[in-house]
Amino acid sequence: MTVSRRAVLGGIAALALTAPRAEATCRPADASMTAAAGFLAAKIDEYGAGSTLRVPRSYTGGFFDTINFVSSFLYDDALTVIALIHEGSAAQLDRAKMLGDVLLYVQSHDPIGDGRTRASYQPDPLITADGTPYIGSPAAYSGNQAWVGMALCHLYHRTKQQKYLAGALTAANWIQAHTWSAAGIPGYTGGRSADDQPLTFKATEHNIDITAFFAMLRTQTGKAIWGTRSAQAASFVRAMWDRSKLWTGTNPDGVTINRHPVPADVQVWAYLATRDYSPALTWTINTLGATDNGFTGISFSDTDTSKVWFEGTAHLVAALKLRNAPGDRARVSNYLASLRDAQTRAPNADGRGIVAASSDGLDTGFGDLYYASLHTGATAWYLLAAQGTNPFVLQGKPAPQFHS
Repeated sequence: MTVSRRAVLGGIAALALTAPRAEATCRPADASMTAAAGFLAAKIDEYGAGSTLRVPRSYTGGFFDTINFVSSFLYDDALTVIALIHEGSAAQLDRAKMLGDVLLYVQSHDPIGDGRTRASYQPDPLITADGTPYIGSPAAYSGNQAWVGMALCHLYHRTKQQKYLAGALTAANWIQAHTWSAAGIPGYTGGRSADDQPLTFKATEHNIDITAFFAMLRTQTGKAIWGTRSAQAASFVRAMWDRSKLWTGTNPDGVTINRHPVPADVQVWAYLATRDYSPALTWTINTLGATDNGFTGISFSDTDTSKVWFEGTAHLVAALKLRNAPGDRARVSNYLASLRDAQTRAPNADGRGIVAASSDGLDTGFGDLYYASLHTGATAWYLLAAQGTNPFVLQGKPAPQFHS
């Protein structure tokens, strides 16, 4: 089975579109976006202020408070960087740059020291007495490296500070050296496990991330090799196409296609990264649509469509805004209304952040569950979608052109 970038939650978890129902509230867009940005700022500043290096805990409230879980997933942090860059204020840009400096620090001070970053870190203290970062989950997934790299590329695009491009290149070189495989269906493998063993499965999700990240580097460095490598990752994604949807990836043999579960994110991210695979968006709407507690959106995968996955619903909003096919504008409006409603009415809502799921126990199909806990990743994705920001491309730049 292909392991998701969210698989580190697995061990913890194991311990036709309708409008929101009448009780849903209507919240002004500007107020909602301001509140979401404020939530991210508050999470970042929980463990320090100013230029002090720190990370926000990914989940707050509900189930995660009962087990005192405070880890900060670097994927969530990368999203937060990109969302705050595009929020527009100087204060939020400063927070984004500080988080970017955290990405550089954990990359350059890793105990193995080969340029990798880890799946999660602990926030208190982030930096231990010997200067190494306090690692939560030691796994080094290729997709996570790509998200770190994309965040650094966005920072370089905005600030022109060379250190961010240098860090992005370090992440890219690690991906190339440790995860490229021409065996079986050529593509990038999963990375390294918590005990530093090769993960030989190939995930569509990871290869989408790498497609977008390497395309950014092609633009920012001017070196054609990154365009070639981006196309190689995109070719793997194309090999996973099945008429109306994308499969999850391959099993560890690198050849056998993993056909269950079928997750939402690869469908939507493929479109965001390439502006191709439009039928996959339609498949997602038709197959993974979910309604729960008066909220509407999509679920995580075809394993369980009983609850709304708010992060994924925000992914879909971002993609549908770009696609703008007949009916998409109404879908965007309804999904955004549900996300804004969730800010105030979902279990454990605080009026600012977005919870991960509409109620506890959303089964991803990958061995882990999502809970109705406030989530920096879901909140960052909501802010990106509401802003009309596509994190898979640099502002003002086109998506790489590939054809399914």
